[in-house]
Amino acid sequence: MSARFQELDWQPTPMGEISLRRRRDPSSGEDVYEVKLGDEYLMSSLFTEGEVELTRLGLAELAEGPLDVVVGGLGLGYTARTALDDPRVRSLVVVDALPQVIDWHRRGLVPLGTGLSTDPRCRLVRGDFFAMVTGGSGTGAPASPEDTGVTEDTGVTEDTDSGADGAPRGLDPENPGRRFHAILLDVDHSPRHVLHPSHAALYGVPGLTALADLLHPGGVFALWSNDPPDEQFGTVLAQVFTDTAAHVVDFDNPLQGGTAANTVYVARRRD
Repeated sequence: MSARFQELDWQPTPMGEISLRRRRDPSSGEDVYEVKLGDEYLMSSLFTEGEVELTRLGLAELAEGPLDVVVGGLGLGYTARTALDDPRVRSLVVVDALPQVIDWHRRGLVPLGTGLSTDPRCRLVRGDFFAMVTGGSGTGAPASPEDTGVTEDTGVTEDTDSGADGAPRGLDPENPGRRFHAILLDVDHSPRHVLHPSHAALYGVPGLTALADLLHPGGVFALWSNDPPDEQFGTVLAQVFTDTAAHVVDFDNPLQGGTAANTVYVARRRD
């Protein structure tokens, strides 16, 4: 049995101080893993329904495999794990801006980490998803392995200068022109509540158009949001994609003694 509370890691990042904590839930007796950025809670293993449904709803729109998939935002790994559990998925690229988060998985500090980092279909990429899609300047995350503490023999791919030349670089540093069958994104709280100002450009027509260009015709973009369905964002999404929908995902919230909800947007690239 673990201690009631333990801070497993704490690191400064360009986006603020990030920490990984483990605590024992008094009602269930099980370990709960939580990630904080500064004073803000980013995620908890108590609430994984939204991450799981992001993958399930996104991949449900694709009838046949094999599938090549990108996940933007590694977090505790539930979105990526659900993708790998789909037998149609041939390859998975997981992009995260923070090498600390990738390192938690590589070191087995989070429950799903070892399974993800050792699966031959899965590749963890240290890069700014938003800059890689839109060609923006990004969040200023450190570029070199020496700065990040992630060495070259960890199986982690570095996208060291994505977007620096002002041109879209693509979501696979080993193959910049590569297209995917699905792109699943779970980084910001919502299109209106972003973690960094540079992320906002993705949620407009030019940013979404750049993202759609990285999908095969008929490919799917799915987005997690902590806010209720946003009609204005839905209108923007429909300008770029077809067959758009906003799915409300309800789940139990034991901390508040009721239910809570996330939104998963799903949109298909035009053929």
